[in-house]
Amino acid sequence: MPITVVRLPLSIDRLWRRAVGTFEIGDPRPIALDAPYTFFLPTDEELAAIQPGDEVKIIIRSIPPARKWDAERMWVDVREASGDILTGALDNHPSDIPQLSVGHLLQFPRSAVIDILWDRNRTDAPPPGRTEREFWERCMVDDCVLRGRSPVDYIYREEPDMAEPEDKYPDSGWRIRGTGEGIAEDEATDRSPQYVAIAAVLNRDDSWLHLIDSPEGARFERDAQSGEFIACEA
Repeated sequence: MPITVVRLPLSIDRLWRRAVGTFEIGDPRPIALDAPYTFFLPTDEELAAIQPGDEVKIIIRSIPPARKWDAERMWVDVREASGDILTGALDNHPSDIPQLSVGHLLQFPRSAVIDILWDRNRTDAPPPGRTEREFWERCMVDDCVLRGRSPVDYIYREEPDMAEPEDKYPDSGWRIRGTGEGIAEDEATDRSPQYVAIAAVLNRDDSWLHLIDSPEGARFERDAQSGEFIACEA
């Protein structure tokens, strides 16, 4: 069975992507940098603790790009761990990467791992390393803010009224507006406000994070001169 090897030049720090035959194993760190509130990686301690018997999830992209999926996140059963390099057998049936199949052996750096399932027989696995608060509650936000075409310009929190009984996460009551120019562009191009996780908004603009626990009825507008949010009346 073929073994796919990814070797990284030591000079590469922030980004590596190495094409391997007809697919590539992606580096998740740039994704985490771009989406810090929705894409979480294992800690350095967790990555260093991976050993044979554990399962890890990595990102694999087809070359050329697959017709349906840009990439697939798949589990690998770790067979060997030598320094920074892990060797394992693919433990998923790829949906749209026909050149891969269950059992295909892969080698990749620990930094490629996006999730870990510890061997159930391990007694020395490190505890979860992340302690950051997560923001999955929902909000309404102008499309121009969500797509990065406008900063957050005006926010207010009202009584939540958007949630459905089957929703996993509640409506926070936050309503987030962009600048007048951004809203005008949304209206001209028929782009509607979106009901999404607060975390998705914070990925674009977290300058209002310090206000996130403000009570219902709170309203803030960004000062054009200072850039700070100022409490205002309805």
